[in-house]
Parts: sequence; structure tokens; C-alpha cells
Amino acid sequence: MRNYGYVTKVNSFCEISSFDFTRQLTEKIKSEIEGKGKEYILGVDEEEYKNYLIEKYSLEPLTIDYNSETIDEPTVSKEWLEDRFFREKYQAEVFNFTIRYNFTGSPVLFKVQPSTWTMTSAEIYVDEQNNTVSFSFKLYKKDPEEFKRTKIDYQRRAFANLSNINQVVTSWMNSLPGTVNSLFQQTKNKYLQENDFFAAINVKVNKDTTSVFTAPTIRKKIIPQPTVSKNKEFSSEPMMAKEMYDDILKVIYDLGKSMEKKPSTYQGKDEEGIRDQFLLVLETRYDSTTATGETFNKGGKTDIILKYSKDGSNLFVAECKFWHGASEFHKAITQLFDRYLTWRDSKAALILFVTNKDFSNVIEIIKSEAEKHPYFLKFVGKRGETSFSYHFHLPQDKNKTAYFEIIAFHYDK
Repeated sequence: MRNYGYVTKVNSFCEISSFDFTRQLTEKIKSEIEGKGKEYILGVDEEEYKNYLIEKYSLEPLTIDYNSETIDEPTVSKEWLEDRFFREKYQAEVFNFTIRYNFTGSPVLFKVQPSTWTMTSAEIYVDEQNNTVSFSFKLYKKDPEEFKRTKIDYQRRAFANLSNINQVVTSWMNSLPGTVNSLFQQTKNKYLQENDFFAAINVKVNKDTTSVFTAPTIRKKIIPQPTVSKNKEFSSEPMMAKEMYDDILKVIYDLGKSMEKKPSTYQGKDEEGIRDQFLLVLETRYDSTTATGETFNKGGKTDIILKYSKDGSNLFVAECKFWHGASEFHKAITQLFDRYLTWRDSKAALILFVTNKDFSNVIEIIKSEAEKHPYFLKFVGKRGETSFSYHFHLPQDKNKTAYFEIIAFHYDK
């Protein structure tokens, strides 16, 4: 593996076994705990420190956004080739192509070989700063069909083990809290036994060294912001980067789940009252945007809308609804798309507040009914247990795809 600044050259999913990778992560956690010393471990807020370690050593599943594909303008070079029949060398033009995709997740996973492994790989370049992954290949003639075949084959080989590595992530995340707790307790018990021994032989511990400790904090990731394309060949409309859309949905999902544990945040409140708590976070999180509720857009008032503050262009639109069954669910989607989304709105969400006791049953209904809606194009994946990603088309233009997230929270009244 070679590193070129922020860009790392990797043979995809085959440079270190998942066993060695997770073992090294475990050793890093152990070393970090032991490196803090007795005074810190016995004085720190235990739960706060363990939560810090869990966050620091968490892995995020890899997702590649194939719809974000960009093809760099090919470079042309000369190479000496040998004729197969006459064995004569000749100089030929070579076209060098680079295909690039956006991705989310932990970049380090691109080099990890999962225990269940499809025996194929390819050379890729991982740009951790811009969250893009790319590969390059050569063509010796200008043949569009050969280009397509080569690109598809390279993409298949490069990312064949994507779902397998995400199984490693799931396993690691399921075991991480227990691993952190076990390693912390081992170190803490060692120091407690040491102090008990000192006490038994009348060695006094200097009480002046006792102090209050707090866990270090994780440095926040840079929050993605809206951008305006500088390339005149493309639209100069303000647009929301995929990273910003992902961040908004994560904020909504994390906040909504946190509210589930705090009944006072939702009990006795209507849709507007609950919605306002999401707005409080969104309206101050992003530069050059304004977040408002009950804003007129196209044919009605939508619950949450993020606008580019310099010209008022829409970046993100969301609707909040209490769950009232499959029929109302379909109406809510239709309302969002028919009345609120314009041709330029391409990123939207429906946030559902479910009061039913059988929340699991409602989730199954949501998953099955979403795909029956006439605007449905395809299911993209899950961001969380109750957050589902889709591509829908706009009612007035079947060729215009919108990113659409359906998120459900259990607010049992």
C-alpha cells in the first residue's frame, strides 16, 4: 500500500486479513487504556471514558454511490507494442481513463480482506479527504463498447467484497462495547489489587495525587457544506453534496433516537412541536444555509426546508408525519413529491413518528409499502435499523431521480 498525501493506493480488500486487522485494533485499545496510568484509570468517569473509546474505535460500513460516477478526461500517451504475428514493434496511442465514485464509511476498510472473501481484487485509489474511490485502466482503441466492458469488469473486481467487509464491520461493532469494557476492567482491577496490596503492607498512597479526570473528546469531523459548481459546462445551481445530505440524515436519525429515550421531548406534542427540535439543530449546523419550518414551497407548506442563503435555492426538503397506516403513508409520500418538490429538489426525507405499540410491525409495513408507491425506482440500502434509503422519480419527470430517505421513530404516547 502506498500513500500519496490524502490518496492511498490499495489492492482492494486483500492487504490485511480481518483477523489481524481487528486484533490490531484491540491491541490499540488495550495500549491506550494501559498508557493512561493508575491515577487516570481510577479517577476518570468510567462510562464517559468507555464511550469515548467506543466512538474512537468505531467502524462505519462502506457504501459506494455508483450514481456519483465521474469519468476524468482521458490522458493520451504513446507505448511500444509488439505485433503478435510479425513480432515487429510499433508505437501506438494509449488512452488512460480514471473512474471515480463518492463513498461513505471508514476508508481503512478498503484494504481489509474479510474472512468470507471472493477471490478477486483490483488496484484502487482512496481519497480520504474527499471521500472518493477511483480506479484507472488503459484502452488501445476508441471503442465505446470496449470501454463499457472494461469499466464494468474493473468495477466488479474492485468492489466484489464490499458486502463481505461490511459483515466484518457489523461483527466488530457488536463486540466493541464488550471489548472496551473487558479491557478497561482488566486494567482497573489490576490497579485496585495493587492498591489493596499496598494497604495490606501499610504503604500509603499519596492522596494529593487524586484529581478529577474527564475523558478526552473525539475531534468532530468537518461538517460538509453546500457548494456551487465552478465548472461552466455543468449547472452552476447551488447543490447539496452527498456528504452533506448524509450528515443531515445522520443528525436527524441520531437526534430522533435520542428523543425516543426521553419521553418529555415528545409526549403531548404535535408534529410541529416535535419537528421544531430537529430544526433547532439543523438551522445552526451548516454555513450559507437557512433551515425553516412550515415554509411555502411550490404547492404548499413543507415542514423542514434547507435553503442556500445567498439566493434562496432549495437544498433539502423534509416532511414530518405521525403514522396513521399504509394508506396515509402513501398519501404523505405523494404530498411531498407532488406539492413540495420542484424539478431542482433532489434530496428529500419523510420523518415518521410512530405511536403504535407494535413498532416492529410498522417498520415491516413501511419497507413493503414504500416499494409499491408509483414514484418508487429502487431501494438503495439502510442507514440504520429504522432509516431506509431510496431513489424515487419526480411526478412530472420520470427521468429526474430524487434521493429519498424514510426515517421512523417510536414515540409511544
